[in-house]
Amino acid sequence: MNTKSIGNDGENRAAAYLVSKGFEIIERNWRTNRGEIDIIAYKSDVLVFVEVKTLPNGTLDMIQRELNNQKRQRILKTSKRFLLNHRQYSNSYIRFDVIVIDMPGLEPVYHIENAFSE
Repeated sequence: MNTKSIGNDGENRAAAYLVSKGFEIIERNWRTNRGEIDIIAYKSDVLVFVEVKTLPNGTLDMIQRELNNQKRQRILKTSKRFLLNHRQYSNSYIRFDVIVIDMPGLEPVYHIENAFSE
């Protein structure tokens, strides 16, 4: 499998996981010219912007490097654009989660709620 297909498989598994936890998937791979959000999900007045990392050979240090300040800022700016375009979620609690797929030492689908904030 190439990197893109591994990433797509990871995103599919993350979306299925969220649905199994009662979330509705609002968007996948939502893009602006400045960034992308892998999954946007909603449940009980909580809107979750999810970054998915498929890391079959990863480490905790790798997650930190992958989600550096620049990447987090890009996600935050992209989420603000989504909220400007989708005002029906303006009264929702906003959360930024990370789902790690297949990293050694963790559950196959490892969900980090509130992984970062503004």
